Amino acid sequence: MRSAETGPLGSAALRILAVAAVYYAAAQVGLLHQLVRDQVTPLWPPTGVALAALPIMGLRVWPGIALGAFLVNVFLGPSLTSVLVITAGNTLAPVCACLMLRRAGFRNELDRLRDVLALVFLGALAGMLISSTIGSGVLVLSGAVDAGDFWPTWSVWWTGDAMGILVVTPFLLVLRRARWPSRAGPGRWLEAVALAFGTVFVTLVATRPPESNLLFLVSPLLVWAAFRFRLAGAAPCALVVSTLAIMAAAAARGPFASDDVFANMVTLQAVNGTTALTALLLAAVITERDTTHEEIKRVCARLAEMVSRMEPGPESHDYPPEDHPPP
Repeated sequence: MRSAETGPLGSAALRILAVAAVYYAAAQVGLLHQLVRDQVTPLWPPTGVALAALPIMGLRVWPGIALGAFLVNVFLGPSLTSVLVITAGNTLAPVCACLMLRRAGFRNELDRLRDVLALVFLGALAGMLISSTIGSGVLVLSGAVDAGDFWPTWSVWWTGDAMGILVVTPFLLVLRRARWPSRAGPGRWLEAVALAFGTVFVTLVATRPPESNLLFLVSPLLVWAAFRFRLAGAAPCALVVSTLAIMAAAAARGPFASDDVFANMVTLQAVNGTTALTALLLAAVITERDTTHEEIKRVCARLAEMVSRMEPGPESHDYPPEDHPPP
């Protein structure tokens, strides 16, 4: 009886520690691409990790988010009290976002347009208001940021968290359901490889020329991924494009060669937002269309079967006797 009780507790503890470890690792990756040291991070992957973990594992793994956020901020925050408050905000934001998504009937498959819209407006835009407001307010009250810099700090915090959800969360939700396609032929594999290499190559080329903006060239690849591979192709392509764009911004290459950090930040977030929304919305619309088409086919098949059962067979017809002429 005792082992049966400790089993679920041990499993829950392992999940919490796993969430904390992934959260911390994602934060270290995000801190590698800062536009300004310890301040401006255009994409904060931990928020995407947190909002993917909560619908999958349940709200009971929130201590893992809190632990990971604390370990990250304890080396960045101005004081222990500020770190604790920022940790609370970073934990409360994805939890509230998850609760709002549940209320809206969100499905992890992201196979409906309403699911993508809920993730964008409730998960990213609305939910991350909590962490950005609490975090920026704490930095101002602690003296780490001037009062006049509250709104710039708030906007950077909010857009970074929102982009983390738009780019990372769909990829993790797709990765969770990934299965080896047993029916895929050589042509399908060749197309997937061509799409992957094409996305990387075109994005690198688009971010290389100095003072030129060729990032629009990646749009056909996002459309290709959404039409042919649905969310399983669109989400990884969006992640690749956003990651390479952030690396170009950190190195001040291509359209991010300007010395104005604010202008680079606006350009980068416009690229990331457009990339994520194009990929997710188009994939959801096509998936929903396919689902509706399959449902119509099933309904038509059932109707045809019902009609065939209602039609009387030839043996059930009563034919009148033939009229023979008199002899």
